Amino acid sequence: MCQDATTPGEISSPYPTIHNLAVEWMIDGDNNQNGQVKVFYKEKGADNWSEAMPLRRIVAGSHYGFNWQNRHSGSIFDLKPATTYEIRLQLSDPDGGNAEKFIEATTRPIPVPGEDAEIIDLPPDVYDTLHVKSGEQQRPVVYRCTKGKAIFTNIDLRHKKWVFIEGLEVKNSRKKGVGIIMDGCENCSITYCNIEAETGILADLPGAINCYFADNTLQGVCTWKRKSLGNLGINAGEGIQVTGSGNVICYNRITGFRDNISTMEGPRASKQFCFDIFNNDIYVAVDDGVECDFSYSNCRVYRNRMTDCCVGVSSQPSLGGPTYFFRNVMYNIIHSAFKFKNFSVGDVALHNTVVKVGAGLGGNAKMDYAYFRNNLAFGGPTHNIRMKGGYGPGKPYAAEIIEPGEHSSFDYDAVGVSGTPYKAFIGSIPFSEAELHGLGDLQFNEVFEGVEFPLTPLLLTPIVPDLRPKKGSVVIDAAQVIPNINNNFRGRGPDIGAYEEGEELPHYGPREK
Repeated sequence: MCQDATTPGEISSPYPTIHNLAVEWMIDGDNNQNGQVKVFYKEKGADNWSEAMPLRRIVAGSHYGFNWQNRHSGSIFDLKPATTYEIRLQLSDPDGGNAEKFIEATTRPIPVPGEDAEIIDLPPDVYDTLHVKSGEQQRPVVYRCTKGKAIFTNIDLRHKKWVFIEGLEVKNSRKKGVGIIMDGCENCSITYCNIEAETGILADLPGAINCYFADNTLQGVCTWKRKSLGNLGINAGEGIQVTGSGNVICYNRITGFRDNISTMEGPRASKQFCFDIFNNDIYVAVDDGVECDFSYSNCRVYRNRMTDCCVGVSSQPSLGGPTYFFRNVMYNIIHSAFKFKNFSVGDVALHNTVVKVGAGLGGNAKMDYAYFRNNLAFGGPTHNIRMKGGYGPGKPYAAEIIEPGEHSSFDYDAVGVSGTPYKAFIGSIPFSEAELHGLGDLQFNEVFEGVEFPLTPLLLTPIVPDLRPKKGSVVIDAAQVIPNINNNFRGRGPDIGAYEEGEELPHYGPREK
């Protein structure tokens, strides 16, 4: 029976992370998909409400044997750790079912051992495998080396809870060697470690829950060569590959893997909800810089810097979404900046900056319910690059979104080319017609200052360029205002792209202790 009115159901905030909260509002009806949910939030006890990005309308579906339900879903971003928030939700539907609801949710604290932790201070030496024991929330177990270097072939944390690994080194030269293995972990933390292995950190089935990976340096075995590029290239290994929910991957420097950060795919994917990947410095990913394939909802990839990668971000597919990609910076990408394909559903791309050969604002087939706003992208010559399987950089267009799906939405993006005639399409529609507020035919040197287009993409980038817009650029003050995403703009309005003109660059990679 067709039901256009909304019947509100259960509301939840699953898997809080350190800085973000998810909201899931289950519904029945709304078959014409015109219901909306506005979101407001404040610290518990505070007087004033702030507005967040509206929830995304998620239509029930299934793909590859995975199923998702009819609901409104979304995230509240950049919150304080260990803080309780009041959340006000306003559902409106012209066909009926209006409702206002209040919930509370609390972000997780930044993981620190605390004074009651059991400290195991390892002597400096070269070891084979470190086998660890579980701790408890009030008494975690900490493994560290304070008097030199403790170097291991691998570290085994399988099925452990409340373990902190701090400042250890892993060097594993074995074929298919894994540095740290974490299948079935809960509430474990890996920080300030140096890892050299074919695969750096691995959490396979049954997955990891609420784990924290921060300020590590990981080095893989892959090199930046044509024969290494792509999913059919001669490459191996994953930097950090994790399945599960609530995991946080931040401030790592990761170089030389097939996929530098990755979720699991197909039957190895287990409940990939509500994870955060942010402020990582990503170099030389010969397939994907960040791969979020088979993610369900409220998975967030933001403020990462990706340089010399075959693919920027991958979502093939998103399982209903929303899967968020915002304020990422991608330079010298070969195949695709946004690999949204295999009927990906629910990808949200906001305020990203892309400079690459071939198609700038590119998206692979097929996707639907995609939402693009305020992205800045430049394409250019393809240099006749082809990889195994016929994959390449796309046409030398400013924008080439392939089969975006009838429920997708594109606007307020800014695109251009360098060294090739300007062309730009969203599906089969010219960019200027598809994006009523978009900016087309941008000139590269009028947007960036002192930046060279990657005309030799198969050579490593010697110095990562500064992709903040130059003073007076047309992209300044030209973005659409999006609550909780770009409220803190500097001028008359927010700037298109990952950065505001004149602001300091974010910190990418490991922080000082």
